[in-house]
Amino acid sequence: MRQTHSENPLWPPSFSAAIFDFDDTLALTHDLWRQVDIAFLRSRGISYTPDVGRTLTMLGFAGGARWCIERYGLKDTVEEICDEWNSMGRALYATQVRLRQGAEEYLAALRSAGVPLALATTNDPDVLAAMKANVDVYGLFDAVVCAIEVGCGKDHPDIYLEAAKRISAKPGDCMVFEDLLQGICSAKRAGMKTCAVLSNNPLQDEREVVGASDCAIANWREALGTEK
Repeated sequence: MRQTHSENPLWPPSFSAAIFDFDDTLALTHDLWRQVDIAFLRSRGISYTPDVGRTLTMLGFAGGARWCIERYGLKDTVEEICDEWNSMGRALYATQVRLRQGAEEYLAALRSAGVPLALATTNDPDVLAAMKANVDVYGLFDAVVCAIEVGCGKDHPDIYLEAAKRISAKPGDCMVFEDLLQGICSAKRAGMKTCAVLSNNPLQDEREVVGASDCAIANWREALGTEK
């Protein structure tokens, strides 16, 4: 646990509502989306760079598609690009995605403590549904909010505010678990507490996300205090 005080604010929970990111927070998926990004760009004669990966992760499907069209002058429509990403993502998520060790136990502990849980993700509902056999996010959370529903990515606080609204929580009562710096900053702007979740993603600047958050964990056992 990386924090500025000795007590663990995550267990027992020092908050009355919790909002979670999915990709690289609850499940390590950065390699899967890197495969999707590389294949998508290569098919159009474009080289992948880490900065492209960071941008697409932050913007989500529709926002990322619009960015690609503007950046590279693509003739594809937003819908066509989203459909292509969806198709590739569904195939990978259906067989390869699992929750990080300790994540489900922490979610269950919060639920048992009466803490309402929301998922706030830039992922697409069809991709989330594809992994139901292995990870049923709609069964794990009281509310699931996708960026496509609020019309913007995690560079804006809208998705976190909508998640709080759906679980009838005030922003100041929420703890947001995120791996993205932009998401952490947006949640803070919404008046929420934040916990940075380290992911071993080479695109994540650990020093920046830890510095921007109220606390940070390297794995989910730390959240319950079962690993220091």
